[in-house]
Amino acid sequence: MSKKASEINENILWQDMTTGCEIYEGGTSRLTKTGEWRSKIPVWDPSKCKQCLLCTPFCPDSAIPVNKGQRSDFDFDYCKGCGICYKVCPFGAIDWKEVM
Repeated sequence: MSKKASEINENILWQDMTTGCEIYEGGTSRLTKTGEWRSKIPVWDPSKCKQCLLCTPFCPDSAIPVNKGQRSDFDFDYCKGCGICYKVCPFGAIDWKEVM
């Protein structure tokens, strides 16, 4: 015979419960690998890229690494395929493909 949740927790005082909806530190996508979520994938063409870095601040997952002022290929552990980088690139250096 299973007990109801109210019967199991009837001895817990409200003071002993954890507080909900409180964030104790800044969130970051670096803590969660979201790369398996995507259905499309960005493809970077370095020959078209002018290193304007416009794509970098728009990426919500910090999936575009920048080292010494130069971007490199995507970090696909964190890229979830939202397509924002593709939309903001003024030089067509980012293409958009279906994941096979």
